[in-house]
Amino acid sequence: MKQKDVIVASAAAAGLAGLGALAWAVTKDEPLETVSHVDLEQYLGLWYEIARFPQSFEEGCSCSVAEYSMNEDGSIRVLNSCFKDGELHTAEGSATVTDKKTNAKLKVKFFAPFTGKYWIIALASDYSYAMVGHPNRKYLWILARKPQMNNQVYNHLVVQAAGQSFDIRKLVKTVQDCEHVSV
Repeated sequence: MKQKDVIVASAAAAGLAGLGALAWAVTKDEPLETVSHVDLEQYLGLWYEIARFPQSFEEGCSCSVAEYSMNEDGSIRVLNSCFKDGELHTAEGSATVTDKKTNAKLKVKFFAPFTGKYWIIALASDYSYAMVGHPNRKYLWILARKPQMNNQVYNHLVVQAAGQSFDIRKLVKTVQDCEHVSV
């Protein structure tokens, strides 16, 4: 067992509160591991944001969702939306696969020339949930096909994120109490 695994397991036994600090302090320079394979056709569709690291572009958002569909050129259309101050806000972008062996690493572009890494680091076998992060550990999202997630599944993903060196103390659950209309 690696030192990282021992520390993560010990922190998990002590409770989730200490897990983020311990895992982050020990392993923040290790490579980010992705899932072994993503079937893009199954991944497409509507995802509800369950939790995220706070980002300025999502400040004040609730009922955040992402909808993915295939473009004719093989890229993926990304349509993010949320409610802010009672109004629906949307941002449209595109994603391209950068690791064709696994389909787990994508490059997302919303405003040229700015791009970001979108790496799928956890994925349910039935595609009911996913966790997406950036190798710099400054971005993390927990997504699900439904607006609510079972606490046991959520806690499992939080422990997994800590094991991948994300500072889980930053995670903020997304309010999903809106009657969201698919965009």
